[in-house]
Amino acid sequence: MSDVILSIVLPSYQEEENLSNLLPRIRSALDSINVEAEIIVVDTENEMDNTQGLCRKYDCRYVARHGGNNYGDAVRTGIDESNGEFILFMDADGSHSPEFIQNLFKYINSYDIVIASRYVSNGSTENSLILTLMSKILNITYSFVLGLPCKDVSNSYKIYHKNQLKSINLTCNNFDIVEEIIFKLYRSKKIFKIKEVPYA
Repeated sequence: MSDVILSIVLPSYQEEENLSNLLPRIRSALDSINVEAEIIVVDTENEMDNTQGLCRKYDCRYVARHGGNNYGDAVRTGIDESNGEFILFMDADGSHSPEFIQNLFKYINSYDIVIASRYVSNGSTENSLILTLMSKILNITYSFVLGLPCKDVSNSYKIYHKNQLKSINLTCNNFDIVEEIIFKLYRSKKIFKIKEVPYA
C-alpha cells in the first residue's frame, strides 16, 4: 500500500454505535478531497463489540492495540500500522467532524503539523463555559511550560508527517501522549512550522 497518501487513525474503545455513523461520513469526506487514503480503527486488545464487523462493512482496517489497552498504546499502534505519508488522528466518538478533514489536509505539505484549533480566532467548542475556561487555561499552561507556539495543544484532531512521528520515541500511556507528540516533534527540528486552523 505504498501509494497511500493519508492514513486516518481512530483510537477506539467500545465505539461501535458512534463508528456506525462516523465511518460513512469519513468515507464521504475523503471522496471530496480525492486522495488515496486508508482508515484505521485501533481497537482494544480483545474485541468488546462489533467494531471489526463495521470496519469490514465500510472497508476500513481493523487493528487491535499492541502492548496494552491504554490510549497511548492505541496511538503508537496507529503510527506503526499506518501506510500513508501523512497521519491524521480523530476521536472515534464522533466529537471531531470528518467534514473538516479537507481543511487540515490542504495545509500539510507546507507545515509540520496542522491543528484543528478551538482557541484561535473563529475557533470554538461546544463545551460548557466552565469546561472551556479550564481547557483554555490548561492549553495556555502547556504552551508556556513546553514552549510551544500554538494555542490548542491538547486537541487530538491533528495531521502529521509520518516520517516525523516515526523519528520520536513516545512513552506516555494516556491522553497526555497528545502533548508529548507535539512537544517532542517541536524540539526535534530547528525550524518547525505549526498551522492552527480555526475549528468550531
